[in-house]
Amino acid sequence: MSVSAPNGSSNVSGSGRRAQFPRPGRLLRHADFERVYKQGRRHFAAHMTVFYLARAEGGGLRVGFTVGRVLGGAVERNRMKRRLREAVRLRRPAENAAVDVVINPKKSLLTADFAELQNEVSRAFEVIRKSVEKRAT
Repeated sequence: MSVSAPNGSSNVSGSGRRAQFPRPGRLLRHADFERVYKQGRRHFAAHMTVFYLARAEGGGLRVGFTVGRVLGGAVERNRMKRRLREAVRLRRPAENAAVDVVINPKKSLLTADFAELQNEVSRAFEVIRKSVEKRAT
C-alpha cells in the first residue's frame, strides 16, 4: 500500500514530502548544454557518457540529462531520466564546485542494476572533481 500526498502523488519516503532534484542544481538552458558539449570534457562509463565543464562564476554543481529519441519511446526515455536523476540525487558530492554536467545515457541503462548506476555516477563525479582540481592548480 502506498501513501498518497495531498496532491495525489505517491510518497516513497513516508516523510510527507517527495524527494526532489533542486532547481538550482539543474542545467536548464539550451545554451548551457551546447557550451558543455562544445567546450567541455568527456568521461565514458558503461551505461552513460558524462560531459562536464567548469564555470568561472557561480557556485554549485548543475546537472542536466539528454536522452535522444534513438534510445526508445517516451516511456523508456522518461524512465532513463528518472533513474539518472535519482542516482545523481543520492550520489551528488557534498562539496559543490562550479561545474556544469550533462549526462547522456546508453540503452543498457534501462536494464542495469540501480546500484551499478549509482557507482557509475559516483565514479563520474570523482573523475570530474579530480579534473577540476588539476586544472585549478
